[in-house]
Amino acid sequence: MAIIVLSHGSRHPAAAGAVEELARATEDLTGEVTRAAYLDFTAPTLADAALTLALAGETQATVVPLLFTEGYHARVDVPTVAAEASELTGVDLRVAPVLGTGSDIAALLAARVHDPSAHLVIYSVGSSNAQANAAVERLAVRVGDLTGQSTSCIFATKAAGTPYGLAGVDAQCATHGSAEVLPLFVAPGLLLDLLEPRGVHRIGKTYDGGVPEPLGAALAPIVAARARGGAPGVGHARHSGQVAPVRFPLRGHATSVTVRN
Repeated sequence: MAIIVLSHGSRHPAAAGAVEELARATEDLTGEVTRAAYLDFTAPTLADAALTLALAGETQATVVPLLFTEGYHARVDVPTVAAEASELTGVDLRVAPVLGTGSDIAALLAARVHDPSAHLVIYSVGSSNAQANAAVERLAVRVGDLTGQSTSCIFATKAAGTPYGLAGVDAQCATHGSAEVLPLFVAPGLLLDLLEPRGVHRIGKTYDGGVPEPLGAALAPIVAARARGGAPGVGHARHSGQVAPVRFPLRGHATSVTVRN
């Protein structure tokens, strides 16, 4: 079944290219036709992507929301636009679970650690939804359990609490001496760019060359797993419970982490 990776969208000039790269990586991994779509800021919309699939003869597609928490976009926007796109195009769109903040995302973040002695900061957009922010905080604990390192999470937006953004990262560096930032971002974004340029100076002990990389195409195995777990019915999703292991080689560690959804 075809797959549509549905991103929030961004004004950042490099964001769409990163999502397209993730779509290609997912297609290479699964062998399924995979297209990118966006909720806002960027074309194509979900309806546009579904129409492209319909014109190519596809009658069904799984929509994988590129979202880490069950906030407003996941609960309201995604099922709404999926229902509208399905009605407009005739393509049966099945909404898969969001990327989430579970063990597979934790393993992917742990695999990207460069400095095994640094304090780890999970840097996330943040939400006005306290439950969504709490999910990211639990993710930071999972990453710490996998790496054996101290962890915390800092949100990019004020709505998620204070300190936030670069000031929050600076505070963690002042507390721990050095910190490695692990962005919980699918693609480059303006909120991630807030760490540049002072962020590099403040936390340059653990990475060089600018803003740390978003997860990007490395998410392809998780996107594929979510697509396999999608349930029939627009706006409804469940985990199948029978998902193959997802493996990530660990940077700076001698082994790898294997997780199951």
